[in-house]
Amino acid sequence: MISLQGPAEGPSHLSAGPVSEDMFHWQATIMGPSDSPFTGGLFLVNIHFPLDYPFKPAKVSFRTKVFHPNINSNSSICLDILKEQWSPALTISKVLLSICSLPTDPNPNDPLVPEIAHMYKTDWAKYEPTACET
Repeated sequence: MISLQGPAEGPSHLSAGPVSEDMFHWQATIMGPSDSPFTGGLFLVNIHFPLDYPFKPAKVSFRTKVFHPNINSNSSICLDILKEQWSPALTISKVLLSICSLPTDPNPNDPLVPEIAHMYKTDWAKYEPTACET
């Protein structure tokens, strides 16, 4: 089990480790950052490592529903380091810290859900309570 303290995230943190004895399937638990609409939330994340890891990125998805421009209803995550910017030098800790930064630093200019990105950019008063509800 690894436990990390995210940079500049105050009390927000995460922990991750293998599910049972399967070293290729991990689960992470992320607490919502206090400076985001996800304050107090507890988010579960599935991590599946391919056999050729670290040469291919892990498949990472949320088990918890999240209202976010970079996370779709299938729990897929739009994060460049999980796709075209992957490098074998990236550790799972760095990947998880990047995922932890999504609630406070979404990328609405490269959204997985354009409607949510539009709301985030143009109607924060509606986005924030909607994100809090999920």
